[in-house]
Amino acid sequence: MRRTPARRPTMKDIARRAGVSESAVSFALNDRPGVSEATRDRVRRVAEELGWQPSTAARALSGEGSATVGLVLARPARTLGVESFFLQLVSGVQEALAVRRLGLLFQVVEDLDAECAVYRRWWAERRVDGLLVVDPRDDDPRPALLDGLGLPAVVIGALDGVGEGPHGAISNLWADDTGGMASIVGHLYDLGHRRIVHIAGLPELAHTRRRIDSLRAEADRRALPDVVSVTTDYSDAQGAAATRRVLAAAHPPTAIVYDNDVMAVAGLAVAAERDVSVPSQLSIVAWDDSVLCRNTHPALTALARDTAGFGRRAAEQLIALLDGGPARRVRDVAPRLAARESTAPPPLPHPARPEDAPNFPARRSE
Repeated sequence: MRRTPARRPTMKDIARRAGVSESAVSFALNDRPGVSEATRDRVRRVAEELGWQPSTAARALSGEGSATVGLVLARPARTLGVESFFLQLVSGVQEALAVRRLGLLFQVVEDLDAECAVYRRWWAERRVDGLLVVDPRDDDPRPALLDGLGLPAVVIGALDGVGEGPHGAISNLWADDTGGMASIVGHLYDLGHRRIVHIAGLPELAHTRRRIDSLRAEADRRALPDVVSVTTDYSDAQGAAATRRVLAAAHPPTAIVYDNDVMAVAGLAVAAERDVSVPSQLSIVAWDDSVLCRNTHPALTALARDTAGFGRRAAEQLIALLDGGPARRVRDVAPRLAARESTAPPPLPHPARPEDAPNFPARRSE
């Protein structure tokens, strides 16, 4: 059963606890004359104990809501400026919100604790009517927090338990990461690749785990022992560093799968600096297609989906919640693999000695 949402403390609550009038509370909190310093101090102390915050949303003063949707990203800020996924996602979100004249309040923070603190502050200040929540994690604390606060939310990305059970008022829109990775491995396997490295994103994210687990399952099913995942922060710098490490190994991969387009392009540059030809010596696949993938040389094979449409559909799910509709768990359109010039059969092994060369039968003349 869903918990009763927490109630925001009001000036009336502060007045009751401090034993003063509401006008005295207003004078004290707005630093206006009319109350003694002792009363001012007592009112401020009680306000802090209750967790009261001033409402900065003008419409909230009349009880109409803030007409604003919130989005917080707990990602390294340096990785966001070059990653096209979130730019496309936000563009789709804005497209849907503009139809209803809703604003988007966006903030970048360092970690999950800071993200939760922002949600509490926004709730107390009545800044947002609802939230779009990205990057689900295993044992994610955010659904329970938002359910307790009574803030409508849509979690973007698969997360077990959202849309049902204790978080029945929170919707979930997700894409099939497991199937996406299976299609990539199948493509590379059919080309003849047996040594595949997955340069993944942040290890604490649920979709990273799903991709790693899917890669491992596909490798086990095909009896491929030389298939591994390496986690990064999604940046071009860490993507390039990981590529250098795996290409310097005694038995380097013949194919690399990258968890975003930025790392894939960085990996392509590393291959060029090491004189590793793509695709004749190394095949490259990017997760999430973009203009970067289509305009490199060679063009990158990528897992393609309508990211802006994904964002638009997430915002539409949130609008439906704000209109009083039920929470839903919706599986989005499955991504498809767009095969381009960066993937090809792996090079044939070169025998170390002439006697080790395969003994093909002589061709019979006609």
